[in-house]
Amino acid sequence: MNYQNLHKKIMSMSPAIRFATISDMNGRIKYGGHRKGVKNLLTPSESRESLKLAVTAWRLRSKLSRKIGKGKYVLAEYAKIKRITMPLGNKHLLYLTTSTGVNHAKIINRIVRLRP
Repeated sequence: MNYQNLHKKIMSMSPAIRFATISDMNGRIKYGGHRKGVKNLLTPSESRESLKLAVTAWRLRSKLSRKIGKGKYVLAEYAKIKRITMPLGNKHLLYLTTSTGVNHAKIINRIVRLRP
């Protein structure tokens, strides 16, 4: 998987995408970064911790998938951002944030069509 190319495609989908990271299922970052000119709301340490929590939650959901079905995405909406977490195949996770006013369903659908 060409992580840099995938990241570039995702970031080009919408100017509302603030940040995107591709990690493995252990939380090791393969590629990621913020949109140029976007103010980081979390410190680098807080960003890593947030990713770690998202990966842990995704692994738990995967354990339950036999009963509830395979996860498609998770959306968390906060006062300042929306955070979307979704699998990229079976071995990777996409973690991205957007501005709050964006149509997140449109972004999710475009990413689904890109996924490996």
